[in-house]
Amino acid sequence: MSKIDTKKIVDSIRNDLGLPERKGKLKEAFVTQAKKFNLTTDLLSAKTNKAHQELFERYVNSLNEVSAELDTADREGANPNHSAFRSLKIDETYDGNAAFLHALYFENIADPASRITMDSLSYMRLARDFGTFDAWQEDFIACCLASRNGWALTVYNGFLHRYMNVVVDLHSLNVPINCYPVVVIDCWEHAYYRDYLKDRKAYVYGMMKELNWNVIEKRIKVAEKIHKILG
Repeated sequence: MSKIDTKKIVDSIRNDLGLPERKGKLKEAFVTQAKKFNLTTDLLSAKTNKAHQELFERYVNSLNEVSAELDTADREGANPNHSAFRSLKIDETYDGNAAFLHALYFENIADPASRITMDSLSYMRLARDFGTFDAWQEDFIACCLASRNGWALTVYNGFLHRYMNVVVDLHSLNVPINCYPVVVIDCWEHAYYRDYLKDRKAYVYGMMKELNWNVIEKRIKVAEKIHKILG
């Protein structure tokens, strides 16, 4: 998206929200756009996919609104007890994580032809850091089942220089820093309840069967580049 288009969209959002004209040099605002995901899978219903896509788009819209409001937020009045600036920064993290985690999730699921080979980078790195590939799967599934309304992630940890599984509650609790996500599963009830009711394990097993290893392999390759930089 060009800078001109971004400015027009930000100004349009600001106008819709009734925000004052931007003044000063600080311009924090950014604009994100929700990608359309057409999931090809029998393991999630069309109604679930449609509702989930709409939820994703609402998070993106909220993120854009927060970004626009931050452009003129009162920074001098910022304080830890009650301030518009603090509230907006918290919402920025919550909505930002929600938007990007949903995109990562949609990208790495719903592959009916899912397969991983033992000579792939994904298989070798996960087997290396968890002892065996099966051990990674067992640990990752445990993270999915342990998450409350939240997420299970396999990430590359830039401090430990290895891959690890983590549990994130909501969108912004227990988020590890300096970590790059390579596998993402949504564990909020809205992701599965219509199709699986309270049987989260059946949902998780279904998503694991159709992980898109082509997408994950590309993320692993990016993580390897990060590893070389952080060394």
